[in-house]
Amino acid sequence: MSSRKHPLHRLRGILFMIAAVFVFSIMDALMKHLSAHYVPLQIACLRALSSLICLLPAIAWQRSWRSLRPTQPWLHGLRGALGIVMLTSFVFAVHRLTLAQTYSLFLAVPLLMTALSVPIHGERVTARRWLIIAVGLCGVLVILQPWNKGPFSMVAAAAAAIAAVCYALSALTVRTLGPGNSSLSMAFWYLGLVGVASGLLAWRDWSPVAAGDWLWLAAIGVSGALGQLWLTEAFRRAPPSVVAPFEYTAILWAFLIDWVFWSASPSVSLLIGAGIVVTSGIVVILDEHRLAGRPMSAALPMP
Repeated sequence: MSSRKHPLHRLRGILFMIAAVFVFSIMDALMKHLSAHYVPLQIACLRALSSLICLLPAIAWQRSWRSLRPTQPWLHGLRGALGIVMLTSFVFAVHRLTLAQTYSLFLAVPLLMTALSVPIHGERVTARRWLIIAVGLCGVLVILQPWNKGPFSMVAAAAAAIAAVCYALSALTVRTLGPGNSSLSMAFWYLGLVGVASGLLAWRDWSPVAAGDWLWLAAIGVSGALGQLWLTEAFRRAPPSVVAPFEYTAILWAFLIDWVFWSASPSVSLLIGAGIVVTSGIVVILDEHRLAGRPMSAALPMP
């Protein structure tokens, strides 16, 4: 029996996925905290560089500097640009919305990836899949309630939508970069490009980092690095079709974090809409596994 098919390995893969999603949620909550004091581009820079600093010792320990040599550098540059827009939009959104509201919109990423794979990769999407996507986007409408004066800023909601689109596009570039680049190389160049470029763009509005915030930045770097490590371990131990649906535990952590730290409770429309989006995303993942035999993992909804 393949190790990935062994029940114990699958269970460990699921536990690693839940742990990865949890620490990514903590990272996003810390970015929300810092968004009250720094502009989004500065937070994007600090988030990327803090995780890069945590990545460098692992590269040095493994002596894997040669594996960092990129192929298709223009595509790495495009992914970096998408990452800057995604992170700044996400920080802008999460500063004005609750974590759960932002996540509920961002969880539409797998649906967007499926739709965008048609023009970008020329993939065929069945009528059944388009129906699932349509249902999921109806869930987004339930969250937004454009027919009423919504409980939150539509500008912030639009920023969350932009972040989701950029993340979906970035995830699709990974599928093109994958054959010629190691995972370490893609992570290194992504974090490096986002960190340096967003830092240059934020230079005019840069605020000195307060002494007490360095601890939060260190926590962001560690949680981002641990999340990536545990995410990789989850997919190594179990098939994507088994572990990917557990990425949606993010919404549960978001509800809990909002309640504990910001005393924010989800509205009924948010619960219903998030339920529709999450269910649609899980169905897309399982349908991809059933039809293609090579499941598309849901893109993790935490930048």
